[in-house]
Amino acid sequence: MTVPMAPTELYRHSLQLLLDKNIRAWVDLWDEGGVFEFPFAPPGWPERLEGRRAIADYMRHYPDHVDLHDFPEVTIHRTTVPETIVVEMRGVGRLVETDSPFDMTYIAVVTVEGGRITSYRDYWNPLAVQQPGADFAGARR
Repeated sequence: MTVPMAPTELYRHSLQLLLDKNIRAWVDLWDEGGVFEFPFAPPGWPERLEGRRAIADYMRHYPDHVDLHDFPEVTIHRTTVPETIVVEMRGVGRLVETDSPFDMTYIAVVTVEGGRITSYRDYWNPLAVQQPGADFAGARR
């Protein structure tokens, strides 16, 4: 019997999968009923994705838009709820379409149950997508 990864370990693993551009494996870290929320999403962008399939659809083309090179700053805070962590991080790389630098800071609140992500609230900077050519997630809807 395999012991599920703890939230901190699972999250660090998820970052490596993004750097490896292994979106399928990243999506496999999610619970079937997982919820991915973007509280600061600008108009025209999704605010909430429900279920692994919706998350997979959203993330499918991510590497076509953002070439992530590193997460040079990652701080993970444990909370009083063992399944929930708060992450402060910075991702750097380049925007594929424009070949311009990508540098984004995030705060995420992530809950992991049974070794799967069940909830992920991504507090990313919406001002970054208001710049020309910054449709980096391919997720405008």
